[in-house]
Amino acid sequence: MRFYNETHPYYCGIDLHARSLYICIINGNGIVVLHKEIKPSTEKLCEILAPFIDNIVVGVECMDCWYWLSDYCENNNIKFILGHALYMKAIHAGKAKNDRIDSYKIAILMRSGTFPLAYVYAEEMRATRDLLRRRNRMVNYRAQLKAHVKNTTNQYNLLAPTVNLRYPKSRESMRNIFKQANESVLCSVNLDLDTVEHMNKDISKVERHIEAMAKQHNTQDYSLLKSIPGVGQIIALTILYEIGNINRFASVQNFASYSCLIKCKADSGGKSYGSRGNKIGNGHLKLAFSQMSALYLRDNSEAQLYFKKLQKRMSKAKALAVLSHKLGRCVYYMLKNKSLFDKNRLLN
Repeated sequence: MRFYNETHPYYCGIDLHARSLYICIINGNGIVVLHKEIKPSTEKLCEILAPFIDNIVVGVECMDCWYWLSDYCENNNIKFILGHALYMKAIHAGKAKNDRIDSYKIAILMRSGTFPLAYVYAEEMRATRDLLRRRNRMVNYRAQLKAHVKNTTNQYNLLAPTVNLRYPKSRESMRNIFKQANESVLCSVNLDLDTVEHMNKDISKVERHIEAMAKQHNTQDYSLLKSIPGVGQIIALTILYEIGNINRFASVQNFASYSCLIKCKADSGGKSYGSRGNKIGNGHLKLAFSQMSALYLRDNSEAQLYFKKLQKRMSKAKALAVLSHKLGRCVYYMLKNKSLFDKNRLLN
């Protein structure tokens, strides 16, 4: 966990919502200078912050609607920091909680040096990252539609061919199976297959757009990631955009923790209480590295031999976790040193 420790003459804590924001400005002595609620308007915000320009830091909790505020501060040379929502216990654990109290607590946390920092993602890559995340959700929904079609064949004891429904001929063969079925059943299956057909076109269009943007934003890192055996377009894009800037991680341990590749111990009074916080981090990166480890083993005899050695000392699930961790470390040093993948450093 990182805390904001810089000192300023004034600290501005904002409790941000979609339709309002509560502003609390305190000075270096902790005295409240301003405390009021306004509409989420850049004009009104500019009017309030104008007397404090160059002497103030603005802090908000990492919620859904911080993008516009971050961009406003960036464009007006105002120091902006983002608070990690899971670590801001002083706000969530209070007996009394409202917008006025929350904004004051945020300002106090900044002044006291206990404001937990979250990463402010770069504006130029942020929209593409969000589009990639939305593409992943659409792919998951498409998989649910395909599964529903195949489950329907089981409901009516129909012999379903082993086909991939992403292809037109496969979808047509699946429709033919239900021609003699109930009209409502056929309508339900056609709805799934027609939706899959339309989603295939839209998802392919989105993937082409994201890859084109990746080549504009960071073509070197994108090429380096694709040098790893088994890593294709989507995994490379996911890692590229979820990391953003590899230099924001001070060490490989910080990167592994952020990617949920390691567990954190919980000790107190000389006693160990196992691990905790295993889900705190970037779930998109964790999934990408899990998929990478499985694909890295495919048709890779050296990797499969190394994996068997791991299985002699641990279970299969733990061996996959170890391999994911080692791949994550490789990715960190590849992007940090701008070097190609070296299998010898992984397998030794």
